[in-house]
Amino acid sequence: MAKRPQLTGRAAILAIVVCAIAMSLAYPVREYIAQRRAIAELQAEKSRVEADRRALEAQARQIRDPNWIKRTAKERLHYCGPGEKCYVVMEAEPGKSQTAVKQAAPAPPWYQTLWKSVEAADAGTGRKAGAGEKETVGQP
Repeated sequence: MAKRPQLTGRAAILAIVVCAIAMSLAYPVREYIAQRRAIAELQAEKSRVEADRRALEAQARQIRDPNWIKRTAKERLHYCGPGEKCYVVMEAEPGKSQTAVKQAAPAPPWYQTLWKSVEAADAGTGRKAGAGEKETVGQP
């Protein structure tokens, strides 16, 4: 009895046809998946835009409310309506406001102090030695 070959002509043709079908379907399937991903991203963006729109509509309704307008004018602009008594709280100490408190100027660096003392000694405007201090040689 003759042994049949492992790969017959029919099987080879069938394998080629299956590969051709798979290759012809690969690109459309890839595009379909990409389109589904794009659709999902657009739906997420649409939901974000819709939430923003609802928030803006709520803000527009709030702005149209006359009570909100009056309350905001009082809070932000310190508006006082007709017939109302408004008070302004003054600062406890004049000159001290919410701004930074002025601090004393920092001491100059040591070398500036040294140079000023050298200039004063050269000009003869330095202070004289006191009773408890030693006088320098050459001065009466």
